[in-house]
Amino acid sequence: MAHADPFDPGQVARRLEVWWVERMGEAVRIDPCVRIAGGASRATYRFVVHARDRADAPQAFVLRLDPVSSLIETERQREFMALQAFHGTDVPVPQPLWLESSAQALGSPFFIMQAIDGAEAGPLKLMAAPYVQHHRHIGQQKWSILGRIAAADPDALGLTQHIPALAPTACWRHELDHWEAVLEADALEPQPVQRAAIRWMRQHPPAAPARLSVVHGDYRTGNLMVDPQGTLCAVLDWEMVHLGDPLEDLAWSLNRVWCFHRDERRGGLLPREQAIAVWEAASGLKADPRSLHWWEVFNCLKGQAIWLSAAKEFQSGTVTDSMMALAAWMMCNSQDRATLELLGRLEAA
Repeated sequence: MAHADPFDPGQVARRLEVWWVERMGEAVRIDPCVRIAGGASRATYRFVVHARDRADAPQAFVLRLDPVSSLIETERQREFMALQAFHGTDVPVPQPLWLESSAQALGSPFFIMQAIDGAEAGPLKLMAAPYVQHHRHIGQQKWSILGRIAAADPDALGLTQHIPALAPTACWRHELDHWEAVLEADALEPQPVQRAAIRWMRQHPPAAPARLSVVHGDYRTGNLMVDPQGTLCAVLDWEMVHLGDPLEDLAWSLNRVWCFHRDERRGGLLPREQAIAVWEAASGLKADPRSLHWWEVFNCLKGQAIWLSAAKEFQSGTVTDSMMALAAWMMCNSQDRATLELLGRLEAA
């Protein structure tokens, strides 16, 4: 007998209605409930709540649900805590509302946040009208906000209570060890370019940061919501948030694979040097060229590990979304080429 898909939007809506009664004490109808495409570590849904006994206007929310193959619980809690920490500050994020650690209601832990309507996050859509005319302004906001994240005090935000802090001198090695292990576990074939990069990184470590900063972990065009007037409304997807070297985030935002126009505009928005200058002005920090270069090489490894993990999840049948395989097919060669370029080994075509 075929079993119902626990992550089918209809199933999620029905179970959410039951949870809502138990948690909020009122009967509601949820319609529609739509799964938002993309993302390997969370199943994301937008749903609209209609009160059955009141004439209130329907309210839209976003659900972030851990799939069976998911990040560990503490990381899910970290994402929620990061949203709580930054909500109401000059770093725009969706309002986090409810965190459910039990899997009883929906079959997996989840949290719910306020929906943001009238804005777009898809990078290909953001590269077209009406957003294209605002690219410079969007870029200024993008790297200014990233600078403000780097300048934020993790202790004052209360994040050091939830996120382990390393010694500044240990940041690079901790991240490199972690993503090398992911590459080792998930690569389906040899990765000679990334192996060469790992050897280079271990031989040329970066300087330690002056202090630890909040690191978003996936700060890129595609995790930023922008309205048609070019206002950056929210920074999304904090699932990889941690404390570390702020250059890690800056380097990820500059990754060559985010050059959607096939030119020097990083994230499809600003040339590399302009982006760095905006970040420095907002953060009050100096992007040491040698250390930033190291973190750019590192983020090529991190990116490749993510693409390869997505492919392995699809091949193993853990996830059935073909986008996981397509992402690896599209991105792996580009990420290797970006690595070779940074190492000065990319030969002209």
